[in-house]
Amino acid sequence: MIEVVDVAKTFRVRGRRRDVLAIERITFDAADGRITGLLGPNGAGKTTTMRILATLVQPDAGRARVGGHDVVAEPRRARAALGVLSDARGLYTRLTAEENIGYFARLQRVDDADFRGRLRDLADVLELGPLLGRRVDGFSSGERMKVALARALVHDPQHLILDEPTTGLDVMSTRALRELLRRLRERGKCIVFSTHVMQEVEALCDNIVVVARGRVVAQGDVAALRQSSGAATLEDAFVALTAAPGDGGSAGAAHASPDSA
Repeated sequence: MIEVVDVAKTFRVRGRRRDVLAIERITFDAADGRITGLLGPNGAGKTTTMRILATLVQPDAGRARVGGHDVVAEPRRARAALGVLSDARGLYTRLTAEENIGYFARLQRVDDADFRGRLRDLADVLELGPLLGRRVDGFSSGERMKVALARALVHDPQHLILDEPTTGLDVMSTRALRELLRRLRERGKCIVFSTHVMQEVEALCDNIVVVARGRVVAQGDVAALRQSSGAATLEDAFVALTAAPGDGGSAGAAHASPDSA
């Protein structure tokens, strides 16, 4: 399980007179064996929340746990239980696809025999075979995405955080990824992913957390969100929920996109 309780984060940006409030207060749970969608407009606080869970950023207040491990007090244990696909793919362009995946497998202490078996499985599911021996420099955005996703999965983590995982993928690769996520859910994995594609949310998510202005403004499945907003479609519900009036922030802080902070 992934737990986020009253997490807040403010960034101090050089050259600005006021701090940037990225997250005012966010609380939600993501259960094992379920896919949780984290939705919100640009600047809502989604990426900052995911970076906190990935132990890349420390919260100013509140707490977050991955598999029971506090991301601040036990960052190494939290990272070991987590697979992360970030908005910045972070591949080493001078290495081949296989070398990129293998490097992260060694960081996670995956032995060579397990790595070979997992690499074969991931290459089959993600159609990575022709890419494994090629250097990443020159890969398309979709090819980079496949390598980054394989890197996040290679140590078979219990928890997954995926930031817009279908960006750059073609139709067939997107379908393959959806099927992979369903299979991982059936195996009891805890999956959190963000996306702007409502079709993906409707096809995959058991629970949806809608974030706006640094706060959670709604939670529930697709039907619950439509009902609470009085909207006929998920897209209309999303627009209605995120456009609702909210707290404009506290004194001394200005809301702005955390992705640029």
